Amino acid sequence: MSAFHADIGFELGMSVIVHESPMSIDPGQLVGWYENAQRDLPWRRPGVSAWQILVSEFMLQQTPVSRVEPIWLAWIERWPTPSATAAAGSAEVLRAWGKLGYPRRAKRLHECAVVIAGEYGDEVPTDVETLLTLPGVGAYTARAVACFAYSASVPVVDTNVRRVVTRVLHGQADAPPRARDLDDVAALLPADESAPIFSAALMELGATVCTARAPQCGTCPLSRCRWRTAGYPAAAITKRVQRYAGTDRQVRGKLLDVLRDSSSPVTRAQLDVVWLTDTAQRDRALDSLLVDGLVEQTVDGLFALAGEGD
Repeated sequence: MSAFHADIGFELGMSVIVHESPMSIDPGQLVGWYENAQRDLPWRRPGVSAWQILVSEFMLQQTPVSRVEPIWLAWIERWPTPSATAAAGSAEVLRAWGKLGYPRRAKRLHECAVVIAGEYGDEVPTDVETLLTLPGVGAYTARAVACFAYSASVPVVDTNVRRVVTRVLHGQADAPPRARDLDDVAALLPADESAPIFSAALMELGATVCTARAPQCGTCPLSRCRWRTAGYPAAAITKRVQRYAGTDRQVRGKLLDVLRDSSSPVTRAQLDVVWLTDTAQRDRALDSLLVDGLVEQTVDGLFALAGEGD
């Protein structure tokens, strides 16, 4: 630094001329850690198809791995391809979805299978732009499938990745989704064939070490992290824990349970008894299931899962 810049710096404040050094993530540190620490998840194993990876991504949305794994394994054994899934009835798919929650995902997955089987020769498209046109496939899922199924060098950003990047690069405990997230992650990707492994490792780090509530910073493989250097400042915004008990989601689940357990349409009275606490909420939940196309009403006023109301 010249004497002139030093003088100006002291007069105007060092922040005027001294900038933060650019932060990055050492691919060697992260990938090396991942090779030894990664969880043995069935959709990561050799021989798993792009369709089967896509199914896992649908199921893992807002759902823990422990709940997804047994249902994914049973699903893949029963319906290993898009065409096999497409050939199943909507009701079969909703029953197989079981207790994963957010059953609209099952309906959209079935619709996605129909499109892939009919328009793409039973092969999941390889590029992000085409994947985005499929039913139920959003920005995250499209990039995840392109990356993890086809080894594309594209940024994949979920909640876990966003948390790691926010802490390492920006020194904050957490942050909501931002327009720059994809650019941040794209800038971190190695410029070689290890990029997909790096993406998987980044996600794994957020899921198992750099967690939201109890980060294991002592076992973190990264030598540099702005959040750690700053003394682990707390998040500026406290996230509300999503409750389930007493919500419309719970009521919808109870109504669907009755229909999943029945081999024929049921009466309104059979549905009404599952939720007597708030009859208006129960009616609202049933109406929403009808609107979403998950439940059908027969001509004689009975109720059934989608596809079984004829």
